[in-house]
Amino acid sequence: MDTTILVLGASGQIGTELTQKLRDIYGSHNVIASDIKEGNTEMMSSGPFEIIDATNKETILEVVKKYDVNQVYLLAAMLSATAEKMPQKAWNLNMNSLLAVLDLAKEKHIQQVYWPSSIAVFGPLTPKENTPQQTVMQPSTVYGISKVSGEFWCNYYHEKFGVDVRSLRYPGIISWKTKPGGGTTDYAVDIYFKAIEDKKYECFLSENTRLPMMYMNDAVNATIQLMQAKEEDVKIRTGYNLSAIDFTPKEIAAEIQKHIPDFEITYNPDFRQAIADSWPSSIDDSQARKDWNWKHEFDLKSMTSDILKNLNK
Repeated sequence: MDTTILVLGASGQIGTELTQKLRDIYGSHNVIASDIKEGNTEMMSSGPFEIIDATNKETILEVVKKYDVNQVYLLAAMLSATAEKMPQKAWNLNMNSLLAVLDLAKEKHIQQVYWPSSIAVFGPLTPKENTPQQTVMQPSTVYGISKVSGEFWCNYYHEKFGVDVRSLRYPGIISWKTKPGGGTTDYAVDIYFKAIEDKKYECFLSENTRLPMMYMNDAVNATIQLMQAKEEDVKIRTGYNLSAIDFTPKEIAAEIQKHIPDFEITYNPDFRQAIADSWPSSIDDSQARKDWNWKHEFDLKSMTSDILKNLNK
């Protein structure tokens, strides 16, 4: 059976790059991008695109039937920093979109669901270093609450209705193709743009705030690898811990200075510091590495040189 994929929230940071990679693998016409508004030129011109409100189950079903979709990647969400300003709106978007898609899978309209979780599921009581797969999850943000709830919904639909739903707990994700979208780890995206444009950056986190991070190429590859894994190899139906690198603002600045010696960084922590302080500084993802052979490719050094090379172009 041909794989036909619908990506909900395709214009976001992950969606933009994941959609293109899926089109490269499965063929442009087999990957339907969608979002609440039109995407960038590349997305609109490289394959089918539909305007969809991800909380509207009827609209999703229409598109699923129209293209004979069998896989849905649900990426539509309101991220941590933005969600703190609009809690109710964030909860509605993050939860109702997931329940709509899980229901469609339960009703056998689709075969497979991908839904991203996040390190935001962890909280101040979670062990900070090498955070285990199974641990205390008491998130202190609206985004984290929606993600931990979503993980349990995914597991429930899998156990109760046999829905093949898969999930990864993303760390901070760094990309040069899309500008930041309202997350707490966004400084690590913004810093590269500012380094090239202004040679200086004011960071909203303190210099020694260590957070788990990942280059977009690795995040996209992990997502597709999990979705291509045999069903029996997917042992966890809440969300897999996922990790690649961890660093502080001071360390990323030092790496950038190797390429741009006159780059300067200053620190002015804001409300996002409290969010970052509630998250782990490093993640144990040995379960993902064991179950479906996950391996990351980029470290801080190779990621920095790749981003600066691309942004300079």
